[in-house]
Parts: sequence; structure tokens; C-alpha cells
Amino acid sequence: MTIEPGPETGHLAEHLGRIGGALDGFLTTMRPDPVTTIADWGDALEGPLPRTGVGAEGVMDELIRLLIPNGSRFSDAGFWGFITAGPTTMPTVAGTAAAIASPQRYSITAFNRVEELSLDWLAELCQLSPQMKGVYVSGGSVANLVALGAARQWALESAGLDPADTGLDGRPVAIYASSQVHHTVQRAAAVLGLGRQAVVEVATDTRQRLDPTALAAALRDGDRAGRLPLAVVATAGTTNTGAIDPLRDAGELARAHGAWFHVDGAYGLVGILDERVSAAYDGLELADSVIVDPHKWLGAPVGVAATFVRDRAILHRAFTQGPADYLEGSFVRDDDVRSSLDTMGIPYGDFALELSSPARGVMVWAILRELGRDGVRARIVADNDLARRVARLAEDHPRLEALTQPELSIACLRYVGGDGDPDEVNERLLRRLQRESPFLPSATVVGGRFAIRPCFINARTTPEQVDDFITTVIRFGDEDQMADRERSAAGT
Repeated sequence: MTIEPGPETGHLAEHLGRIGGALDGFLTTMRPDPVTTIADWGDALEGPLPRTGVGAEGVMDELIRLLIPNGSRFSDAGFWGFITAGPTTMPTVAGTAAAIASPQRYSITAFNRVEELSLDWLAELCQLSPQMKGVYVSGGSVANLVALGAARQWALESAGLDPADTGLDGRPVAIYASSQVHHTVQRAAAVLGLGRQAVVEVATDTRQRLDPTALAAALRDGDRAGRLPLAVVATAGTTNTGAIDPLRDAGELARAHGAWFHVDGAYGLVGILDERVSAAYDGLELADSVIVDPHKWLGAPVGVAATFVRDRAILHRAFTQGPADYLEGSFVRDDDVRSSLDTMGIPYGDFALELSSPARGVMVWAILRELGRDGVRARIVADNDLARRVARLAEDHPRLEALTQPELSIACLRYVGGDGDPDEVNERLLRRLQRESPFLPSATVVGGRFAIRPCFINARTTPEQVDDFITTVIRFGDEDQMADRERSAAGT
């Protein structure tokens, strides 16, 4: 049967083809930073709500002429700043397909079949226990919130309270995490009604990893103070330096004190595929919950993260919205499903915060279907190699210093060939890199010292670009020192 096209039917192939061509050009053309050209496009994107529209062709023209050329630099091959980068091609295409063919993750469709399949594949990729089941959410912030929401439900149920039903009773609780933990943990504690002060900061060792001795002491202090040990949080790949906390020690201490054990692997969980560091993940099997963000190292579009727990029933108890006539009344018994709309399928909307949600799983499915385990492993190993390359080149040069020995794909280095304050020198150097070069690292502080911090998760980066980056750091540092000396000489 042929359906007569409506006003919004057709032309997708034409428009997507044009956008695809513009995006290919965006990825392969050196462009100025959008801030430097804002005089050319800024005013054109201001103004009141139009009374009459410009039509599809007008929108296409503005997308291709004004928006795409002045987009983010996250997709640049030299973007190594935050732990995200422009997505790779296949998950982008798959997400676009889902936006039209399956705009929600509910009912019985092929897209929603791979929602669950991709979660199982992702868990297997990351070597999680087969009993761990997951739910997709929009990012690591929400993934940690969901995991700690499950921890709150479990811990307070164990103490005779149902926090999702009757609320909190004011008893003091504690979440134990290292000083390097991502601050979404503190935000999750605030949103969950536990309070930011419930997060007890635990010291780290010289490698920026959670110190088990300090964790044990903090747990004992909390027990003596009568604080319910709600959760212990360990990080598999910290944001600052890529450090992997001692998971077994943390998990065993959590068990000994009756606390939920959560592993934040938003960035670094897939690092387990690199056999050179896989031993550092020993103890992962003790986790009650784990998160991982495919929009980080796997190259999915931003907005794709996953929370895994041992039993999704705890997520249902913590997050279910309860029955709604317009939903439950629309469905039939599971044994009487004859139409895709007879059932919602797996109730993901009761496992986290979103009822309406895109079919995120197809993007992860596309990555894993395209590359397989071996292809993903090759990417992970190559990125870790780039970080090691930076550290080695920094160690070998008299005017550079490697501040860490990379465990994963983050390197921390700085220029030390000058006479001024090294922190100030390297802060100026970072600004020059971001404003005058194709290399876009970020910064952090390691042991009280300012560091330039490239993070290699960008599938478009090559080893040759890393070598050019090191050469540029040295050149900019040398030029800065020469300018300082000239200023000093002129002043005397």
C-alpha cells in the first residue's frame, strides 16, 4: 500500500544529502575559530521571532552558510580538551535514522530490540558480570544520579525505610569518594536530598588514586559517628589524570561496612580492553552499579550514557513514576501482544528519570556492529599509546616535564625551560595553543602544579599530530621565555 505524501513527507534524502556534504566539508577543512569570525555571522543569528518563515530552502541555506561553518571545534582532530569529541560517522547516521523511524525507545520495533541488545553488548565489552542490566540516560551526570539513587533506595530499604515512597527521615548518611571523584557525585547527593556534605572526601595516593587506608579510616569514623554508609564510589579513569582507583580494595571495604559499591567508569571503563592495564580493573565484579558513557571514548553523539546494576528491580523501586491511565490503559497482557503498540516493551522509563527518551541504543549498536570488540580494543590501545607518547617525549626533552605516567589516554605535562613561575608560564602557553594552533588540550592541577592536559579519545587524531603538538609546545614556550627576557632587558 502506498501512502500519499503529506506536507512533511519526502525530501529527506535531498536535505540530508546536502547537510552530509556540508558536514564532510566541516570535518576536512581548516576553519578559523568561530569567535574570531563572529562579526560575520553573529548578527545574522539575532532578531525577533519571524512573522513568516523562510521555508525549507531558507533554513537549509542558513544551516549550511551560517551554522555549520561556525560550529564547535570538538570535532577537530586536535581537540583533546574535555572527555568528549565529535562523534564518528556510523552512530551519527544511526541516531539520525532513529530520530525518524523510532523517535521513542518504547513499543515493539527493531530499534527498541537493539536498545536492550546494545546494553548487553556494552556490558560484555566492559567485562561486567552477565547479571548486570542497564538503562541508557543522557550523560554521566544522570548516570551517576541514577546509580546513587539505586544506592539510596537499597541502603535505606536495608534500614527499614522506603525513600522513594515516604521520603527521607533525616538520618545521617555518607557517600565515600576520593578527592579526584567527578563532582557529579556531589551534585547527585544534593539532588537526591542527601546533601553535598554527605559526600566524604577521601585522600588519594601519589598516583591520584583512592587511598584504601584513608578509605578504611573514613568508614570507621563514619560508623562511630552513627552515619549510615550509603555508598563507596570508586573511579575507573578519573577526569583529571585517568587514574584507576583500587577497585578490589574499595569494593571489599564497602562490603565489610554494608555499603553499596559504585564504580564511575564514565570515561575509563572501556580501558579494560587494553591488556596492559586490564589488571587495574581487578575487583570490578564487586560493583553493585557501574556507569559508562559511550559518548566519550566510543565516539557516540553526546547524550548517550548507561547505568548498570545487578538487579533492575531496585531501579524500578527507586524511579518508577507509578501507573497512569493513559499508559496502562493503552496496553494488553504480555501474552496477547499482536501489534507493536500493544505494549511499551521493557519499562526503561521506570528505571531512570526520563519517560520520553530517544532510542539511544541504536547508536551504541552501530559502533559495536561496525567495529566489533577487536576494533574498539584497537582504538583504545592506540589512544593510550598517544598519551604514553606524549609522556615519553616530555621526559626526553630538557625543557618539558611529564607530571604523570599515563594509565589510560590522558597525559599531563608542562614546559619548564623558563625563569618565571612555571604555573603562569604554562597558563599562557595553554592560551596560545588554544588561540593560535590546531591543538586544543585543557588543563588540570597535579600535585599542586598547573599542567597542560591532552586527553586522547578523538578517533581523528594521528601520531604525527601528537609529535607536532610537542614541537609546538616547545616552540611557544621558548618564544614566551625569549619575550620575557627582552621585556626584562628593556626594563633595566
